[in-house]
Amino acid sequence: MQSSSIFNFTTPAERFLPSHQISHWHAIYTSPRHEKRVHEYMASRQLECFLPLYRAVHRWKNGCKATVELPLFPGYLFAKVSQNERIRVLEIPGVLCFLGSKTGASEISDLEIETLRSGLHLQKFEPHHHLAIGEKVRIKSGPLSGLSGVLLRNANSFRIVLTLELIQQSVAVELDAADVEPIRPQAFSASYSSKQN
Repeated sequence: MQSSSIFNFTTPAERFLPSHQISHWHAIYTSPRHEKRVHEYMASRQLECFLPLYRAVHRWKNGCKATVELPLFPGYLFAKVSQNERIRVLEIPGVLCFLGSKTGASEISDLEIETLRSGLHLQKFEPHHHLAIGEKVRIKSGPLSGLSGVLLRNANSFRIVLTLELIQQSVAVELDAADVEPIRPQAFSASYSSKQN
């Protein structure tokens, strides 16, 4: 899920900066149950970050029910930082590492983050286990238009499982069948290769 030059948005001021000073979105891996605390630390240090949350009803041991906000991707949050600012993020208690390869932290496109950000309050999201099987579909209308995922059936509606490959985490969103279209393997591979050229 590395950013593509097609969707790599930069501000006019960033065009004149050295590459190590340009901010990009990255996935950050945190200690278990430290996502909100890391988010607070980052905000207090004026670092741009994004922690997607969803609401769930939990029943406590005493039988009481409460609605709580939980991280959509447990153990992960996203930060838009430059190469120079990464050390400031790694100094935050609870941050374990940036996700990436041996050569460095992997970038996430602005489009993916903004699409997720804009669609969170409009659809019902919940965490879902990473899946490798099922029919691959593309969302063709609504705020999540253009994203693809795996189609599942849920009692009265369809669920689309959207996966962020970099962190191997998935979320399920409920949509009408009319909002999705199947992706043919041949068409998908052809469009993917044409974007790389």
